[in-house]
Amino acid sequence: MHKFTKALAAIGLAAFMSHSAMADTEKLGFLVKQPEEPWFQTEWRFADKAGKDLGFQVIKIAVPDGEKTLNAIDSLAANGAKGFVICTPDPRLGPAIMAKAKSYGLKVIAVDDQFVNAKGKPMDDVPLVMMAASKIGERQGQELYKEMKKRGWNVADTGVMAITADELDTARRRTTGSMDALKAAGFPAAQIYKVPTKSNDIPGALDAGNSLLVQHPKVKNWLILGMNDNTVLGGVRATEGQGFNAANVIGIGINGVDAVNELSKKEQTGFYGSLLPSPDVHGYKSIQMLNDWVTKGVEPPKFTEVTDVVLITRDNFKVELDKKGLGGK
Repeated sequence: MHKFTKALAAIGLAAFMSHSAMADTEKLGFLVKQPEEPWFQTEWRFADKAGKDLGFQVIKIAVPDGEKTLNAIDSLAANGAKGFVICTPDPRLGPAIMAKAKSYGLKVIAVDDQFVNAKGKPMDDVPLVMMAASKIGERQGQELYKEMKKRGWNVADTGVMAITADELDTARRRTTGSMDALKAAGFPAAQIYKVPTKSNDIPGALDAGNSLLVQHPKVKNWLILGMNDNTVLGGVRATEGQGFNAANVIGIGINGVDAVNELSKKEQTGFYGSLLPSPDVHGYKSIQMLNDWVTKGVEPPKFTEVTDVVLITRDNFKVELDKKGLGGK
């Protein structure tokens, strides 16, 4: 009987230990605004990979609006999470997110979009992991210049169509970086023509491009830059509408996933390629930093720039998108 009791006690202790081990598995949240987008699906996948590698559980929640965001923080706290990474649906939710997180003692890292306060000023005290806007812009300018040289264009006959949206900080930093890189490479500043777009999509950029082309009828070759794939695609469509051949146009976008249809076309268009950022790095790195903060007390830097970017063209886009988990579109 004595042995039996000891055995039962041992079983009970083992059960208790395994239960407490389960309870001790650290939980961290990863909240994204658009879970249906390949970018965020990839962030989630690599956050899960970090969890497997480093021994924590990732609670993934979609937060398409303010109400769902604040409810998600309640839910994380109720589930015993110690903190969360968030791409907020609205940067102006920053103060409300931080107030609620602090009330539960949760640590917060913002990813992709920076919080702003009530006055619209960036909340620099919240750690942020974000694509390096200026550096990616510089790379866009460098790649445009490189392809222009490769084609042997006469610089005197070439203009830059710079489709801008300067009221958006990220857009301004990308396009300014791109124009600065072109100037640094030796492209004449007087032949860089800025035109603002009303919207960062194809129709808005198409209108902007058309208005610019009419003003510069003598330009034979065009380099096209903008904040994302769709603004550059709009510029390319404008050149097509005004009779330019693909051989006389080089457009390079930023984002990659929005360029797939264009790069899949049988015939080469003026859209040469796109700079594909790294949602895989964003997903893994942000939650890894959060884990270090929670478990080791290592406070993350206030700003972590992700500079990993690859130029995708018709030749390599399928392979590169698959590497990032963004294929299958």
